[in-house]
Amino acid sequence: MDTTSRQEEQNHATVSKMNNDRLASLYQKIAEPPRLLSNAAAKAFCCIFRVPQSLLEINGKSYQPHIVSIGPFHHGEPHLRMIEEHKWRYLGSLLSRTEPKGLTLQHYLKSIEPMEARARECYSETIHLSSDEFVEMMVLDGCFLIELFRKNGRVVRFERDDPLVNMFWVIPFMVRDFLRLENQIPYFILQHLYDLITTSEDRQESVKSLSLLALDFFNNHMMRPPEAIAKLHNLTGKHLLDLVRSSVIPADLSEPVSKHDTPTHLIHCVSKLRRAGIKLNNPRKAFESFVVIKFKRGVIEMPQITIDDFMSSFLLNCVAYEQCHKSCSKHITTYATFLDYIVNTYKDVEYLADRNIIENCFGNDEEVANFINNLGKDVVFDPEKCYLSKLFNDVHVYYGNSWHVQWASFKYTYFDTPWSFISAFAALILLILTLLQTLYSVLSYYHP
Repeated sequence: MDTTSRQEEQNHATVSKMNNDRLASLYQKIAEPPRLLSNAAAKAFCCIFRVPQSLLEINGKSYQPHIVSIGPFHHGEPHLRMIEEHKWRYLGSLLSRTEPKGLTLQHYLKSIEPMEARARECYSETIHLSSDEFVEMMVLDGCFLIELFRKNGRVVRFERDDPLVNMFWVIPFMVRDFLRLENQIPYFILQHLYDLITTSEDRQESVKSLSLLALDFFNNHMMRPPEAIAKLHNLTGKHLLDLVRSSVIPADLSEPVSKHDTPTHLIHCVSKLRRAGIKLNNPRKAFESFVVIKFKRGVIEMPQITIDDFMSSFLLNCVAYEQCHKSCSKHITTYATFLDYIVNTYKDVEYLADRNIIENCFGNDEEVANFINNLGKDVVFDPEKCYLSKLFNDVHVYYGNSWHVQWASFKYTYFDTPWSFISAFAALILLILTLLQTLYSVLSYYHP
């Protein structure tokens, strides 16, 4: 009996120890903060996110850097090493000018150290880099971007045989990579480094703001007039993607604070709008952002947008950013959703291209239609609080006017193309001749 009792006590002790170990493990998991989506991700200052899996499954390659990494998410990936080597060359070029004036590499590193904690909190997941590695990355990536922007702005000269410039394919790929959501560093890091550099050099050419230099760099692919860029010299952002996104949103294009009393009605595709007598035109003003859409007397006015490799990547990453960041406006999401509503097939794209609303540098019309439809897929969108909510309702009211719809449908059916007009005209002539023949037969009967 004693042996049995001792065995039971040992078993009980073993089970108790196992339970205690398991409980300790569970409590440890409870105590550990989330890493892949940190608690800071819900705060307003967190602004650099991993793209949601639902969007990755639709447009995965558009969110991944192709030749250059900026920030920690893609730091050290093998296929990005080529430009990584040139970052050090650009840093050396910068130091060759600032070190003689007292601004050494150590000064750059020391000045960023107090900002490390704030910079880490800008990322939606825990960054597994040591303090030294993180600060080094911020300085290297930040100085590379600033040096490139200044060389593009002719503040300093490109080296004569710089392969990043002389190989024409490199810059366009870097431009797109600099505007990917997962490929960002905080803008306050860039601004701090820029202020250090310009103060040390004391150059008259450096009076241009960092925002202007950055927007000038990206404007090589957006083709906005210089006077439109010059007005944005005080613009800032959370990072470069947010800066360029903000630059296409006019200051007076606000979103409604509260929902309307009546529900917002969504808009129909181009083909249905045309049947209802609603036209889509390019206002052809000197310059207006593509997001400024208006509806006047049966006409939707849409400034031209060029759909190409740059713009497609930019729009997708802006939508992803707006989906993740709690405090930013949703203008690009609204615009993307609007395009998705009005474009169903390649014929809708063809019409918009004919009206100079879409400039297709992307592929054939069907490829553009597929891109637009994917742009608005799996996107959370609140029509009640979007900047186009009034336009949606105004178009709905006009669309619901039966006289407009019937008259426009008649014109669309019989006068939309030369062939349909010829067919309708021939049918009318045939009808008239038939009536005349009938009238002649009746008259002949009563007056032989």
